[in-house]
Amino acid sequence: MDKPEELGRRGFLGTVAGAVGAAITTRAEAKPKLPRDRPVVISTWPFGVPANNAAWAAMPKGSLLDACIAGVTVVERDPTVNSVGKGGLPNAAGVVQLDACVMDGRSGECGAVASLEDIATAAMVAKAVMEKTRHVLLVGPGAQQFALKHGFKKEQLLTPEARARWQRWQRESKNTAPAGHDTIGLLGVNRRGDVAGVCTTSGLAWKMPGRVGDSPLIGHGLFVDQDVGAAAATGVGEEVIRICGSHTVVEQMRAGKTPQQACEEACRRIIHINLKRRGRKEVPPDAFIAVNKRGQVGAASVHAGYFKYALTRRGRTWLLEAKGLLPKRTK
Repeated sequence: MDKPEELGRRGFLGTVAGAVGAAITTRAEAKPKLPRDRPVVISTWPFGVPANNAAWAAMPKGSLLDACIAGVTVVERDPTVNSVGKGGLPNAAGVVQLDACVMDGRSGECGAVASLEDIATAAMVAKAVMEKTRHVLLVGPGAQQFALKHGFKKEQLLTPEARARWQRWQRESKNTAPAGHDTIGLLGVNRRGDVAGVCTTSGLAWKMPGRVGDSPLIGHGLFVDQDVGAAAATGVGEEVIRICGSHTVVEQMRAGKTPQQACEEACRRIIHINLKRRGRKEVPPDAFIAVNKRGQVGAASVHAGYFKYALTRRGRTWLLEAKGLLPKRTK
């Protein structure tokens, strides 16, 4: 699990270099001895590095959930990230639709939005749903109307780069699906042992309009339990939904498994369903991160060499490669 990697994915070095907060450890510092105490922040993918830094900086200033949201907002606002927020790749109709959810371990409260259009900060809207309604999930035009009523402003989410990619897909490969997808899930445990988490995404590129994956669904893309810990998922949402992925990870921890063991068990279930029950020859890429109340972390992916995650402790951030259960994909 704790294998440091260089910050090469999608050219995020520039973003990371300018981030305020934790220092970055790369491959140049071989096999660092990682601290294992709390507080701790863990998130998915290399763009989790600036997210972790922002969350860490915000932790002393307010609630843990607000700090987690501050972290993912950095990614939602970054137009160079093509799978989250502004700049996310659109659906088949050329429209960017965002999904997000938040969960606060202390209260057990949660909120979510799905198929949200024209509002970049979907995680903030999800928190507003949690705080200002008796509901958990708002979708589509209803989610947008709610956001506008509560002070969020419309903006164009489809960047020229994303539009050009969508137009190219329309011309050249309309019947093909993208190879993978990167969601940001961010989990935090503070010094007291409080737990919170956020998950936000633009969903699979070229998806059917209205398609919703695991990311805004509590228990699937994200689950938080103050007595146990938290987990988040990334990858092909349909596969995560089939096993109630993040809830499965947390329940495995409740039963006594470490966060690492729990993430690996969730991956095994995805592998089993696809190879044994569905008769597939290949398994879609999915991955999980987890943290328990003590601050222990885990991360695993279905395939080796597929998934990297960001980990922050004591004001320092590492980009690590998760353990994969199946050999590296060749295509």
